Amino acid sequence: MKLQDALATPTNVQLVSPPSINKSGDAVTFTVIPKTRPADPETADLVTEMRTSVIPGATSEGGITAYVGGVTAANVDLASKISSKLAELILVVLALSIVLLLIAFRSLLIPVQAAVTNLLCVGAAFGVLVAAFQWGWGLDLVGLSTPYGTVPIASYVPLMMFAALFGLSMDYEVFLVSQIAQHHAAGESPRQAVRSGVASSAKVIAAAAIIMISVFGSFILNGDPTIKQFGVGLSVAVLLASAMVLSLAPAMLTLFGSAVWWLPGWLSRLLPHVDIEGESEPPAPEPPAPKPVGRPMPTTAPPMD
Repeated sequence: MKLQDALATPTNVQLVSPPSINKSGDAVTFTVIPKTRPADPETADLVTEMRTSVIPGATSEGGITAYVGGVTAANVDLASKISSKLAELILVVLALSIVLLLIAFRSLLIPVQAAVTNLLCVGAAFGVLVAAFQWGWGLDLVGLSTPYGTVPIASYVPLMMFAALFGLSMDYEVFLVSQIAQHHAAGESPRQAVRSGVASSAKVIAAAAIIMISVFGSFILNGDPTIKQFGVGLSVAVLLASAMVLSLAPAMLTLFGSAVWWLPGWLSRLLPHVDIEGESEPPAPEPPAPKPVGRPMPTTAPPMD
């Protein structure tokens, strides 16, 4: 009874249900109904208040162990867990991608340029997602109607968006830079190599981006708000990634000039040599031995008369 009375004390609590006791009499559940909706930040604050002050104060005498559960509390815990690890995940993925690009292209500036481009794309895509759903600027465009004017963003949507976007954006980046590297290895100047690489890869990157935008855009037709969030976020992200790879990346590489292919000597000795796209040609096969010219000699002497 003391715990039940304590659960009703917060100002945001509208109702506390009577206790529901199990058959053995050693467990009881209460249902606490807040005044605000489940996605409201005040509801998340109520969960925190219950865990940090209300329940510890009511069970300080011992003998009772209480927990806050339910869908709302689980969503709060999941969002907190993902938010606490999202920055760490981004840093680890960026570090691994920089190391792989260093090994692949043996350039110090290309991995930095790719990381900056991808971070800009991710930030812009997250901004569009927040404006469309959390601020409610595009709910009518995606076919959602709510009396609150906003739709909460599922906590795992940004995490999945980052993983998918980073993979696609890096694919476009590697394809573009590999073309530029091939033209540069063929003897073209850094500026001309960028121009030739863009000319030979722009159509392929644009076609691949259009395909993925169409696939992700079809998610918007689904009635589930979370699926719509994936559709809006990923389609906008792919559009931004392809545009940035075909515009910002060549511009930055052109401005860098010959410094694009600079690598410190100590780092060059440390990195392994990896052959990508078959850059090093296999050794030519040895030519076959020449055939004898003229009439072949008989192996046995003709019979004599």
